[in-house]
Order: sequence, then structure tokens, then C-alpha cells
Amino acid sequence: MKFTDGYWQVRKGVDIQYPMDVRDIQISSDLVKVYAATRPIKRKGDTLNGALLTAGLSSPIPNVIRVRWAHHTGHARIGPEFSIHVEQGMKLTIDRTEEGVKLQSGELSAVVRKSPSWGLEFVYQGRRLTGTVNKGAAYIKDADGTPYFREMLDLGIGEQIYGLGERFTPFVKNGQTVDLWNEDGGTSSEQAYKNVPFYLSSLGYGVFVNHPERVSYEIASEVVSKVGFSVPGECLDYFIIGGDTLKDVLDNYTKLTGRPALPPAWSFGLWLTTSFTTDYDEATVTGFIEGMAVRQIPLHVFHFDCFWMKEYQWCDFEWDADMFPDPEGMLRRLKERDLRICVWINSYIAQKSPLFEEGARNGYLVMAKDGGVWQWDLWQAGMGLVDFTNPAAVQWYQSKLKRLMDMGVDCFKTDFGERIPTDVVYYDGSDPYKMHNYYTHLYNRAVFEVLEQHRGKNEAMLFARSATAGGQMYPVHWGGDCSANYDSMAETLRGGLSLGLSGFGFWSHDISGFERTAPPDIYKRWVAFGMLSSHSRLHGNESYRVPWLFDEEAVDVLRYFTQLKCRLMPYLFSHAVEAAQKGLPLMRAMVLEFAADPTCHYLDRQYMLGERLLVAPIFNKEGTVSYYVPEGRWTNLLNGEPVNGGKWHQEKHGYLTLPLLVRPNSLIAIGSNPERPDYDFADQVAFHLFELEDGATAASVVHNLDGQPVLRAKAVRTGTTIELNAAGAEKAWHIVLRGVHKVAAIRGGEATDRQEGVRITPWAGSATITVELTAP
Repeated sequence: MKFTDGYWQVRKGVDIQYPMDVRDIQISSDLVKVYAATRPIKRKGDTLNGALLTAGLSSPIPNVIRVRWAHHTGHARIGPEFSIHVEQGMKLTIDRTEEGVKLQSGELSAVVRKSPSWGLEFVYQGRRLTGTVNKGAAYIKDADGTPYFREMLDLGIGEQIYGLGERFTPFVKNGQTVDLWNEDGGTSSEQAYKNVPFYLSSLGYGVFVNHPERVSYEIASEVVSKVGFSVPGECLDYFIIGGDTLKDVLDNYTKLTGRPALPPAWSFGLWLTTSFTTDYDEATVTGFIEGMAVRQIPLHVFHFDCFWMKEYQWCDFEWDADMFPDPEGMLRRLKERDLRICVWINSYIAQKSPLFEEGARNGYLVMAKDGGVWQWDLWQAGMGLVDFTNPAAVQWYQSKLKRLMDMGVDCFKTDFGERIPTDVVYYDGSDPYKMHNYYTHLYNRAVFEVLEQHRGKNEAMLFARSATAGGQMYPVHWGGDCSANYDSMAETLRGGLSLGLSGFGFWSHDISGFERTAPPDIYKRWVAFGMLSSHSRLHGNESYRVPWLFDEEAVDVLRYFTQLKCRLMPYLFSHAVEAAQKGLPLMRAMVLEFAADPTCHYLDRQYMLGERLLVAPIFNKEGTVSYYVPEGRWTNLLNGEPVNGGKWHQEKHGYLTLPLLVRPNSLIAIGSNPERPDYDFADQVAFHLFELEDGATAASVVHNLDGQPVLRAKAVRTGTTIELNAAGAEKAWHIVLRGVHKVAAIRGGEATDRQEGVRITPWAGSATITVELTAP
């Protein structure tokens, strides 16, 4: 929200009070309190009839500093509030200085300056990150008398801002006004399904605003050298998050707000749905599944969208008996085909649903201010909203899901959660304004927790559309209602990359677009992008998404990229484990891996899939692509061709190829099963070694389906000698030398020349292989 009129003036009717004169600093073992008057105090009489603003500085975990501004503190604090991790026994260093005080947490410091004028700056390992000075922090009243608290943090020259949730606007947020308010707006506007009050700076820090309500950002858009953020009310609470790298910043942020859970390996396979408003019954579903099998396309999850239930009755959690007279038998038959089953749900109970009266009678639905149930006709006629602040309502809702799981349902698509009213009353007295964005967190948590209870840890996953901070704990999320065109494909990727820089590890999208039907060209290009994403789902609105309805080549493209993803699962799942441990996204914006390369700061049409693979989707019918490769000698995974980095490349591709490059000095674990995503990744795994430079080390870890490491491999090059070793599970494994490695001699294994490279097969289990290369 803008409060000023240009740089010099204040908007008409707006009153702004800034901290100007520091009157006192109080220090305890874990807190610094700064009291600042909003005008110069030259004599005792100046202390009368004026405001005193308070800033509290503390640290919940190392390398994270919390700043809490307040005007009047006597107001009741009404939830909800984000869950914040606080490390017990945190050790802080707090020192008084001539200018003020310095608080240090790990390598991050907050330096308060009280003279000659107020100032607060944040320093990491001696490097200034950002700060706030005169006319930064402010207590404000607008023309209607509504109070706000605002902060303005410095934005450095050339500094770029990312994140704030799944945003489909330009990837770099500089110059944008962003209001965080969950809405069902598709993927083609400034509205977003997933609003997260966290941004990441290319300068190497993050800022988390600890408010679930609407947070308004002005990112170089009100003052071009500042990032401003404001919230209504008498206080403002935010965290500065430091780290050695951008990855470390995300690690610290997700340590603060919650780590992503590890999704089950089967969820990384190919998903096929009924689509939304299409006609379907068991025969239709079976026909699609058999069609995939006949065409030898691996299929792993089948999803039933809304109309598995009777129209006007969503959600009653009952199969439409006209379409599915034998749901238990149908699910049993589908699971005999080795499929997992997902069904669509949301948190709304239509008036025609038999559950509506039950929910209303027991107080399980959100209430209107007049004491009745809040209702409207948008989406479902007369629908009410489940009140997840009521523990009994949560148990009631979960009981309906347990019954479906007993039938054989494996997971749920938790749709909607954005259309949350603010003129309502919650069971626990929560502030409905704050609940607008936060409601989805309670909704997805209730579903995720019952899945985890019923299926077990590392077997629970959702397919969720809405989220806010902390929602990363309940994966997976998908990008909402995109359209069947290249513009929407590109904006979808932008949204996913922004969400990944907001702490979300796993993300998907509707392959070929949700709205309308893509021409065959877009379908095939989007399949390549979709299968090289974290999770991969074919889904649409009014038409089916089986490939043979597009053309026969689409069948080949889907088969090829599905099998490729299955073979990449040892590599992908190891990065899924990393996402669960450190909060790093599986699909990574280039800046996350190459922050020191300024060209990578702006790239939003390509990404890193894990740490070692670069993917550049194709966004036009001509098949041309322009992409940037960072320094080094990279290798195209699909054809083995070397690609020199440090420059842009222009290429043309058919439907079975795209730029899929391996970073130099990489050891990529590639599996032996092209048909399934959930197999023994260590058995017959092949470690592909790419462009190992003199003095370099490459490493790889293979995990089992529980996320535990079972096989570790490492390659070290010294001159013309490469020593490779693996230790762990007693399984057969291989080493494949790719790229420019020319072998002169091998000790410890037998070599075979293949098209993919030199394949070296040792015995099973732990082994060491020495390879002598020919001199350059």
C-alpha cells in the first residue's frame, strides 16, 4: 500500500509517525528493546502528547533476527498465528556501542544506531544486507483513521527480489505492488492461490513478515531504493534471515516455519485424471487405463475429479451411485492394476449434501454474524464452510476421509481454500480477516494428518491448490487453473519458480493446460516440461487428456518422457529427501544455484531440476529455444553432446528432445526401471560421471523408499587418474563415463563401450575402481 504521494509528499489525509529520537534501550539476555519518540525531544515538555514506538529485537534460531514494532501494545492479540520454531537455549551476543547496541545471532547481526539519528541495519559476516533508517519504519493512519504499521528496508543497486508465493507476474518482483490475499484468479493475473509473506534477495538474505493477514508490499514501487511492507493494526513483526548462500537462507527459513514432508516415491510418477466436467463412469476410467497399458505408457496414479460425487452435493464424500454403483469393487479392480487412487475434495459442504444439516446442527460449519451458518451459492448452491478451528469439526471431516481410505483411496486433491469470507465467526474466536489466508493451512493440515495417521509417515501426500507460509509442510501443491497456450505454460513455470523460492519443495501443474483443449503441438511440448517437473499430472476441464486424442506422436512423447522420469528417480528422490531436510525446491530457479552469475538473476524460462540438471522447456510451435548455460562444459543428457557454458544457445528441437543438460563434475544416479517411480533405486543403478575436471570431486547418494541413504558413490580426479568408489547396499551397480573421458586402463572392474559412454561393471556392494585416462 502506498502512503506517500511521490517522494516528498504524504497522501491527503494520511498521518505518518516515524521513530526519530531513541529515548531508551533496554537489554536482557535474549531481547533488546528500543523506545523511540516520533519527534525530537529537546526538553521534558516534548515528551507529552506524543507517541513512543517500541522495537523489540530477538532471535529464535541462529542466523535469524526478529524485529517487532509496536505502537499500542494493550490491544488483544487474536489469532491465528503462524507456527514459529524457537530453538531452546539460544545463545545471543548483545553489546552496547557508542552509537547504540549490537545483537548477534550466529553470523547475523542487528546494529541499532541511536545517534546522530535513528537507524537499524543487518550485517552478515561483515557484509551489510539491508537496513531501515529515518522514514523507514512508521506508524500510520489513513484518511479513514485506520492504523497501519509499515517498514521500508533498503534495496541495493542491482539487488533483485523473488518469492512471495506462487506469483504469475514477472519473476523478479522489483517494481511491483504485491498484496498477499489468497484468491481464485487463475494463472494470468496478479492474483495468487498461494500467498507467502517471505521474499528472497539476490544479495543473500530473506525477509519473513509474520502476519497471516493481508500484507501489502511495495517493491521498488513507492520508493525505488526500498522494499516496503505494511499491515493493518498497531504492530509489525518480521524476521531477517541470513545464510552463506541463498540455499542456506531457504534452509533457515524452513527451519523457522516448517520443513516439507517427504512425499511417497509413487507420487512422482504419471497421474491421469477424469478431467473436471467431462462425463465418466467406471467403463470410461477403465478404458483410459487400458488404453495407456496397450500403448505401453506407464501410469501410476488415477485421479477422480469433482463428479465422482453427485452434483449439488459436494462434499458428501459419497460416490455417485448412478455412475459408480460398485465403488469398492471398482477401486479394488483399479488397484489390482497396481495403481494408486486420488479423489477430489474441498472444504465446502453444499446445502443439498446430507452432511450440511449434520454439520450445522453440531456447530461444525463457520457461522455468520447473526448466529446462523454462513452460506452462499458461489461454487456450490447454499454451501457452508467447515470450521477447522473446531477440533470436533476436524475429527468429523477426517472421519469421512478415513472411510474413503478404507475403500482404497490413497490421497486427496484438496481443491479451493481461497474463497474464505471475512464477515464470519469462528469456533475458537479467530480473527476472520487473518483467517482468510490462514484457513487453507488448517484445511490441508487436517487432511494431511489423517493421511499420515492412516497410511504412515512418508506415505502421505496431497494435491493442494491454496497455501500460505507453513503450507510447505503438506505437499504437494499444483499451479491452479492455467490455459492451453504457450503464454500460460510460461506463466505457470514462473509461478512454480517463485513458489520454490518461498520454501515449497514440491510443485506440479496441469499438463497441457486446464482451460480449453491444447493443440497437439502444445500438448507434446507441455508433456516434456511436465514430466521434468517435481510431480506430473494430466488434467483438464471440459476434455480428456489421454494422448491418443491429440495424435499418435503424443503417445510416443508421453511414453518417452514418463520412462525417462522413472529412470531418473534415484537422482530425483535424493533431491526430494534434500527438500524434506533443508527446504530446497526440487525445481530450482537458476539464481538459487548460480547467484554469482548475474545473468541467472533474471532467468524464468529454464530451471535446475535438482542441483545438477538444467531444463529449458520449449514455448513455441517452431520448436526453437534460447537458453543460457552457466560457466563450464556441460553435457546434453539425452544425446551426450557437450555444451559450452558462459553463453546463450539457440537450438531447434523435435518433440522427443529439449535442452536437458548435466552440470560439469556431476555423478548422476540413473535407475534400471523405466516403468515405475517406486522401485529399489540401488539395484542395478548406474552412476553416470560427467566432465570430471582435474582436482574435482563428484558425489551421489541413493536412498531407499523411506528416504534413508543406502548407497554412496564418489569420484575424484587427480591428473589423468579417476578413482571411483561406492559403499552401501549389497546391490549390483555400474559406473558410466560420459563426455570427454577417454579411458586408457581400468583396475577393479570390467568395461564395455556403449553408445551412452564407457560402462564399468564391478562386483556388487562396496568397491573401488581406478580409471586411467589418456593424456590430453
